[in-house]
Amino acid sequence: MCASPVLPATRYVANLPPRSTLLASLQFALQPVDNSRLANLCGINDDNIKLLGEIFNVKILRRSENFRIIGDAANLTQARSAIKRVYANAHQQLDEIGMRSLISSPNRANSNSTRLPSRVRSRGENQRKYLVAISNHDITFGIGASGTGKTYLAMACALDELESEAVRRIILVRPAVEAGENLGFLPGDPVQKVNPYLRPLQDALHELCSDSMVDSLLRHDRIELAPLAYMRGRTLTNSFVILDEAQNTTRTQMKMFLTRLGRDSRCVVTGDETQIDLPSNEESGLVKVLSFIEKVEGCAVVRFAPSDTMRHSVVRKILDEYES
Repeated sequence: MCASPVLPATRYVANLPPRSTLLASLQFALQPVDNSRLANLCGINDDNIKLLGEIFNVKILRRSENFRIIGDAANLTQARSAIKRVYANAHQQLDEIGMRSLISSPNRANSNSTRLPSRVRSRGENQRKYLVAISNHDITFGIGASGTGKTYLAMACALDELESEAVRRIILVRPAVEAGENLGFLPGDPVQKVNPYLRPLQDALHELCSDSMVDSLLRHDRIELAPLAYMRGRTLTNSFVILDEAQNTTRTQMKMFLTRLGRDSRCVVTGDETQIDLPSNEESGLVKVLSFIEKVEGCAVVRFAPSDTMRHSVVRKILDEYES
């Protein structure tokens, strides 16, 4: 994958108020840095930057991802919000119509309508239900067969929430349980030891983002990878939390995890009740919580069928045979 070129500094001067008017300035940086989205934000010959300046009657100065806006104080925060909103959704080139649509659309936090992730589309009714449930509930359980998009779609929702600044960080959690095998001693520090267990979450992340963007998010602690055992004692605020492979949690672990959720946070739990790798004397925390969680306000459960799998066509046939 070729890295996108670093964009040169841009200076655009709008029709500013008379000199007698007191001007203010506002500085900020777009994070995480993504040169492709930055180029789409600016547009060809910086046409999009010019349009933003005209709409909000401000002067926009930019050096790479660092912006400075100068103008009437009442316009600065609106212009900054518009720039961030466009940047969060600039996954392709934008014309004037697309720009004005993004600028005028409110953030999810200020809207009662369901907001689905912009980076993916649902394939099938159960995927659509899943995305709607995530958008409208504090805790959503995605339950069902392998390859149905449970983790992938949850990750897409999390990234959209992060980019729209609805949350400050994404926390990806997985129990460190081996799938019927004893892998023995793993070398390295604690993070290196649990990395193999967290790899499926990283794979989903890399499918949705460029490698450079993933590196930037991890480096700036906007995404955290953590084994379930590290969750005890924490309060997860202003976060989008994904617990993957939840069928391998014990009853105690599931209770501990669900009670970590703090203010301005939401959570997605994914799992497959038919793929439990716990010792035979341990009851799955996922099985237990599913017996009552739908009665709890703010929680939802969406169940996927083998027919929802998005992997190779032969996988669907194998799952159907196992079901029968």
